[in-house]
Amino acid sequence: MDKNDLTRDYDILSLDNQLCFSAYAVSRAITKIYRPLLEELGITYPQYLVMLVLWENNAVTLKEMGNKLFLDSGTLTPLLKRLESLGLLQRERSSKDERVLNVTITEKGLALREKALNIPQGILNAINIDLQELADLKHRLDNLLSKINDK
Repeated sequence: MDKNDLTRDYDILSLDNQLCFSAYAVSRAITKIYRPLLEELGITYPQYLVMLVLWENNAVTLKEMGNKLFLDSGTLTPLLKRLESLGLLQRERSSKDERVLNVTITEKGLALREKALNIPQGILNAINIDLQELADLKHRLDNLLSKINDK
C-alpha cells in the first residue's frame, strides 16, 4: 500500500484522526479534573506543576524549572510571582551570577505538600483507570515526547 492508498481510505484531515486534537482534548479534560482538587489548595494547575518540581528539589534555578516543565521564562515568571505572593516559594538572584534566578520552596510551600497528597488518588478515582494502565500510558506518552524533542 502506498501513500495514495492511505489517503483514499483514510481521511487524514478529519478532526477525529488527528493525534494533536486527541492530546489537546485529553489535556483539557485532565486539567478540568484537577481544578476542584487544586482549588482546595488555592493554586491552579500550572502552579501545581511548579510546586511538584519544588517538592522534589526544594530549590532550582528558573532555567532548570523551565527545562523540567517545558516552559519559557516569560510563562514561568508570572506563575512564580503569584506563588511567591502566596508565600509558597522565594525567588532570589544568584550572588555569583545575577542572570541566574534561584527558586526555593518555603515552609508554607512544604506544608502544602501534605495537603496535596490526596490529589493523585483523586485523579485515579475520577478517570477510573488502574495503576498499571496508567503507568503504561505514561510510559508511551514519555516515549512520544522524547521522540518529538529529539528532532
